[in-house]
Amino acid sequence: QLQASGGGLVQAGGSLRLSCAVSGRTFSSYAMGWFRRAPGKEREFVAAINWSGSSTDYTDSVKGRFTISRDNAENTVYLQMNSLKPEDTAVYFCAMAAVGYLVRHSSYAFWGQGTQVTVSS
Repeated sequence: QLQASGGGLVQAGGSLRLSCAVSGRTFSSYAMGWFRRAPGKEREFVAAINWSGSSTDYTDSVKGRFTISRDNAENTVYLQMNSLKPEDTAVYFCAMAAVGYLVRHSSYAFWGQGTQVTVSS
């Protein structure tokens, strides 16, 4: 089970930290990712982190503003979002890959329920 939290309403330029707690899986063996779906748009990749946390990947639009991290002792992955923009408004989902290395789209086997992030201008 993946439980995402931390979403909310924030003004442009503000920050939010999303968390995704994982239970029932061997968390430390698998890569984790964050995705988002804006109103009227397809779900898109946001960020990923490998099993150990030593490698990360970001979509271009969030590079330098978002940071993905993980705590394998706590079975939790985080997404620190700074300098938020109205175009970051979306439902954010965490996902667990079926592999340990970085992946952007394929190999995500388990998904959380999503948390709403709304950025006002």
